[in-house]
Amino acid sequence: MGIYEMRADLARALAHPLRLEILDILLADGEKCVCEIADKVDAQQPTVSKHLSVLRDAGILASRKDGLMVYYRVRVPCIQGFFHCLDRVLEEDLKRRQAHLEEGGYIDE
Repeated sequence: MGIYEMRADLARALAHPLRLEILDILLADGEKCVCEIADKVDAQQPTVSKHLSVLRDAGILASRKDGLMVYYRVRVPCIQGFFHCLDRVLEEDLKRRQAHLEEGGYIDE
């Protein structure tokens, strides 16, 4: 598997709003168990577990078991820099769109 396929796999793992929300929670609050994450995102535990598994399999999260509880943490905190970059792209695009609309143009131009 080449680097572009590997990057695409990683991008697919990040390409879900709930997974992005889970990552934000773990980046802000540190290690959490599935039940704590499920409460914070207002989702069922099986759904959250499935999304956590995708992120773990992609190498973004690490997990550890403590009795019956499974705890997750961000394995690569540099992902926060990636999110800052994405937010910057979104901000710049919004500014461009707003300026274009103020000039009386269409967004697709």
